[in-house]
Amino acid sequence: MKRLFIYGLGLLTFLSSCKNGKEKTTVVKGQKPMNVLFIAIDDLRPELSCYGAPQVKSPNIDQFAKEAIVFNRAYCNVPVCGASRASLLTSILPTKNRFIDYTAKAQEDVPNAKTLPGIFKAAGYTSISNGKIFHYNKDVQEASWSENPWMPKGGHRVSYDPTTNDVIMKSGNGRIYEAPEVDDSVYSDYKIAQKTISDLRKFKASGESFFMACGFFRPHMPFYAPKKYWDLYNRDSVEVADNRHLPENAPKLLRSSGEFKSYSFGDYKPNTNEFHKMMRHGYYACVSYVDQLVGEVLQELETLGLAENTIVVLWGDHGWHLGEHEFWGKHNTLHNALQVPLIVKVPGKVKGEQTEALVESVDIYPTLCDLANLATPDYIMGKSFKAILDNPKQTFRKNVYARFKVADAIVTENFTYSLYENGEEMLYNRKLDPEENKNVAADANYNKVIKGMRNALKIKQKQAKSYK
Repeated sequence: MKRLFIYGLGLLTFLSSCKNGKEKTTVVKGQKPMNVLFIAIDDLRPELSCYGAPQVKSPNIDQFAKEAIVFNRAYCNVPVCGASRASLLTSILPTKNRFIDYTAKAQEDVPNAKTLPGIFKAAGYTSISNGKIFHYNKDVQEASWSENPWMPKGGHRVSYDPTTNDVIMKSGNGRIYEAPEVDDSVYSDYKIAQKTISDLRKFKASGESFFMACGFFRPHMPFYAPKKYWDLYNRDSVEVADNRHLPENAPKLLRSSGEFKSYSFGDYKPNTNEFHKMMRHGYYACVSYVDQLVGEVLQELETLGLAENTIVVLWGDHGWHLGEHEFWGKHNTLHNALQVPLIVKVPGKVKGEQTEALVESVDIYPTLCDLANLATPDYIMGKSFKAILDNPKQTFRKNVYARFKVADAIVTENFTYSLYENGEEMLYNRKLDPEENKNVAADANYNKVIKGMRNALKIKQKQAKSYK
């Protein structure tokens, strides 16, 4: 009874603080509030079997996809981890002066915004952060979480192969890959999974309603994973990108991420076929490792009997280039850097389906609030896609918006468009050129498309600037 009183008091406090908040109630008499398990995976692009990449061994996420809805056209709003996470967790779009790079902090860029976990906390949920959720654990800490965010010691660069650190770069990083014969338990991601499992058990015992955020590092560089996950793949059979060249007519400002250069390449030389195979092999091994850990968390949710009352969201914070255009990483507005995996399971909703609806990362915030019957602040910029969870065939957005430093981007069903601050433009007809090998922005045949993209971009930029 005491817990229910606190729950109701928290909700009333939140509703009174939400100017023009939608009037909703969170508690239906006799019905327990729906829990949320939000799984964030760093640098995971839709390179999974359930996304049409059969070369990747991801059986646990693939099985989860069969019980959920797979969003084939989901996009981040900023292709860099810190800014992408801050944008999603506040449902506020980036601008030239907000959510710029990995150092972005919500408490600095949007100090008065209410965070997604904060919404649930104010409504009486116990809100927990394990691993990497906000880029900086202490970002909006008190308002967001019921207890201090938890992070294992050592972070994502802990090494278990002595030769990894034979060469240390100026960045302080060692070799970009390692495959030691060690148990799953030695790396940080295992500890994140186990902490999440432990918390789920506590929630089962206490009966508390929860918003649980679980953030894994892998497949973020460096590509460190136990040898058995590397052994899932035959290096000789790993296929590399077939468009290892810049797009035709590429703008001068189109750049790749230089993050990978902060590591030693060991015995490999960049731009060679052997280097490409090693990098893809390492990425795939790390995806398979984190897939195992995701599977363990989801299995525990089932074993505890919590799955029947828990919304599960699996999300990657941005896309990633795997050697296409000789790029490695994110940090631009090409499709590979913007498209993200998004898989959503809601008890009682459609499962085992895919949707082509265009959605943005900022849409996750209002959707989870909508599903939990929680009011949202009037300034948020995302839209609830709850209706898609009942009918995956329907459309949602006409376009989505992203920005990275000097470029703004619009993605539609058939095109990706970017406008750089110096006036350069990129337009790719992904229906005819899915790998984005030819920029057709200067082609007169696309004048009407370009005009429409420019207008769409102005509307999005105006919306992004509306938050004060």
